[in-house]
Amino acid sequence: MRGKRSSKFAGGNSTVTKPSGAKAAAKPSAVKSAAVKSSELKSSAAKPSAAAQPTPATGAVPLPPEVEALRKGKTAAGNGPVRNARGQKHVALALQGGGAHGAFTWGVLDYLMEDGRIAIEAITGTSAGAMNAVAFTDGLIEGGPEGARRQLERFWRAVSDGGAMSPVQRTIVNRLLGSWSLDNSPGYQWFDMFTRYASPYEFNPLNINPLKDILESEIDFERLRRDHHFHLFIAATNVHNGKVKVFSRKEITAEKVLASACLPFLFQAVEIDGVPYWDGGYMGNPVLWPLFYSCSTDDILIVQINPIERDETPRTAMEIQNRVNEISFNSALLNGLRMIEFVTRLIQEGKLSTERYKHIKMHRIDGGKPLLALNASTKLNAEWEFFTYLRDLGRDAARQWLEAHFDDIGERSTLDLRGMLA
Repeated sequence: MRGKRSSKFAGGNSTVTKPSGAKAAAKPSAVKSAAVKSSELKSSAAKPSAAAQPTPATGAVPLPPEVEALRKGKTAAGNGPVRNARGQKHVALALQGGGAHGAFTWGVLDYLMEDGRIAIEAITGTSAGAMNAVAFTDGLIEGGPEGARRQLERFWRAVSDGGAMSPVQRTIVNRLLGSWSLDNSPGYQWFDMFTRYASPYEFNPLNINPLKDILESEIDFERLRRDHHFHLFIAATNVHNGKVKVFSRKEITAEKVLASACLPFLFQAVEIDGVPYWDGGYMGNPVLWPLFYSCSTDDILIVQINPIERDETPRTAMEIQNRVNEISFNSALLNGLRMIEFVTRLIQEGKLSTERYKHIKMHRIDGGKPLLALNASTKLNAEWEFFTYLRDLGRDAARQWLEAHFDDIGERSTLDLRGMLA
């Protein structure tokens, strides 16, 4: 890419590549220099023992790099919600991955745009969340909120059409019983068993990925990368060093979206500039810290499709594997939320100033019991009927959330982080 430079934002375990250029830095919408410099973060991360010692000048114990990432970069003026000229409240979105369950997120985005009371200032997404984010942003640039809604529908329709000839389909019995599960599908059973004993380098030596053709045909990546006020970030996991890599809008390509959604048991690692990447969910599902630097709003709305808690103990091999994936894919998110809760508590106790640190207000939309009831195999169900079912669940969840919490945006968190992390 032309005119790019890489900057490490938060600690030694994550990087984000941002467009360079003094002109961009001079714009009012650019990130202010009050954020901690990357060199300072790397220094503190490299010397954990020194970071635990009080500084000679103040006697205060320096905060860890993850907390320093919450230093104010681009800040809102005054208190209360950030609003645009049309009176819309600003929020930033964080979109989780989850295979076909990402159609739930499609529904959330669709209703938010239809409702029209909030403006989305930035999106960070991983895996299916990255695909939703890219489709949404491409449509938004092309035709505003209605363009975003049209592009999301086109994208999910293309995914469904691409899976129509797959051998992984529901059985007649499942269809008659109204079950979305693929557990009884011979194609799914064979595929699940095969991927446990063979790698994608063995059963897919030509590295065929149908999502690549869909992305290249449905998303105008050149338009996506053009100058625009919208902030977009997608994450992938560096296979070699285990760190998260964040790509910003002006450098996103189809390959980088595929990297964000590369499950290593299904697809060969996606190589970018000689570096192999796997699904970003392993290290950030999704990553939150890019939003601290790029947004004027302090409100972050997570669209969560991977449950943090389940009441029942998994007993079958498939249930156990699914729960392991849920826990691992939520771990990085929980770490990020823990840091936000820590800084919020210090602000509320008067130990940190809101003049220097962002008081993040967290919100969440999830699928509740209907999404929780879907088993792991449904994440591979590409039927249009299933996608629209999830879309409608997402629309209804977004409607209920707005009815209950629209007035809270800009005023307070609606996600109880302390209770959630206790």
